[in-house]
Amino acid sequence: MSVVMLLAAGAAAQEDKKTDDDKPADPDTGESTVEEKTLGILPNPLQKYGVKFAATYIGEAFGNATGGLKQGAIYEGRLNLAVDVDLQKLVGVDKLTFHANMFQIHGDGLSRSNLQNFFVVSGIEALPSTRLYEAYFEKQWGAKKVSLKVGQLAADSEFFNTKYTDVFTNASMGWPAITSLDLPSGGPSPPLAAMGARLLVNVTDQLSLLGGIFDGDQAGPGSGDPQQRNRYGVNFRVNDPPLLLGQIQYAWNNKKGDPNLTGQVKLGGWRHFGSFADQQLASNGVSFAAPGTSAEPLLLAGDIGGWAVFEQQIYRVPHSDDRGIGLFARAAGAPADRNLIDLYADAGLEFIGLRDDRPYDKFGIAAGCAHVSKRAQALDADYRTLVNPSWPIRSFEGLLTAVYQYQIRDGWTVQPNFQYIVHPGGGATLPVGPLAGKILKNASVFGLRTTLKF
Repeated sequence: MSVVMLLAAGAAAQEDKKTDDDKPADPDTGESTVEEKTLGILPNPLQKYGVKFAATYIGEAFGNATGGLKQGAIYEGRLNLAVDVDLQKLVGVDKLTFHANMFQIHGDGLSRSNLQNFFVVSGIEALPSTRLYEAYFEKQWGAKKVSLKVGQLAADSEFFNTKYTDVFTNASMGWPAITSLDLPSGGPSPPLAAMGARLLVNVTDQLSLLGGIFDGDQAGPGSGDPQQRNRYGVNFRVNDPPLLLGQIQYAWNNKKGDPNLTGQVKLGGWRHFGSFADQQLASNGVSFAAPGTSAEPLLLAGDIGGWAVFEQQIYRVPHSDDRGIGLFARAAGAPADRNLIDLYADAGLEFIGLRDDRPYDKFGIAAGCAHVSKRAQALDADYRTLVNPSWPIRSFEGLLTAVYQYQIRDGWTVQPNFQYIVHPGGGATLPVGPLAGKILKNASVFGLRTTLKF
């Protein structure tokens, strides 16, 4: 009986968190698609029946005044159309919901066109297309005690994430560069979600367990950009070697009205059961830089990686929950022989609504580092020895960024931002390809984003 009472108390506390992480997240802003501030011009005549529509448009301009592959400027945009259905209200199925959203992506991308870097400067950068993103059912038990999602899912909104990066425009401040570069097709993250299932168990109001199984290559095997192999997001692949994600998270002072400073730590990792290319050796066991090398890489079985996330509110505006100053730090590692990035870290501060007359404005500063693996560096050294004595050896890519988010009115924000990219691409382009071995200088990137939630 005491066990039942403990579980019931833990479940009830989930309704009383300072920040509700259990609602579907808008990939553009990190906010809930169910409860959000909008311009109020999108009609929702079916909301009383449990059907809610949401639309978000992001438009942004970026330019690199210095560095990268070439200087220039681009404009890109993404329209996100989402629907959330409460099937309990609609057809009487208890605690079952459906969420789906699609992207209409247009414009160029600064990282792919001008920079050739790891820390993609925008979280919406993608090849132009109209693409289905997520489409899943979610079933809950015990007042959000247990939650199961099944369908086409993204992992970045729940795994390896921190709420204090929502102000940043750089893609790696969401789904970090280590997972986007090391996992096939970038892993289940924008703009390609993957078929799978995710289980969340809120053991108590502070301790949660999160696990997921995903198709390991949502675009499928092949050459070229995975976004071209899954152009419309409807491949629905389920037969590729799976990707497993797991995370344990512990939070403190996370109830609404708690005057103490909230914080959280997350420990997690991934296990992929597919084959991964050796970063130095061809299938015949010699370096890719050597004469007579095979055109195919040496394949290694499986891949693993781990991460840690820490976030802590260090100042809280009186009589509020989330306004104040929060800091975050993340770190991750993966084997050097089969991964381009073997070590990753980022950290930063977010200032949220410090002024009473501007309660929804945000400012963030952050830094990140992605280390080129020792095996990839060994390939560069082979090229220097066997091909060209001045061949560049990649080392790491660094990011320094600052962003201010100004709310013009509910549902409309603008974000001027600056990013300084140290050693784009690790300092040089990949040793294979049309631009092999080209040195890339540090890049200064200026941007302006506007977000409209209709």
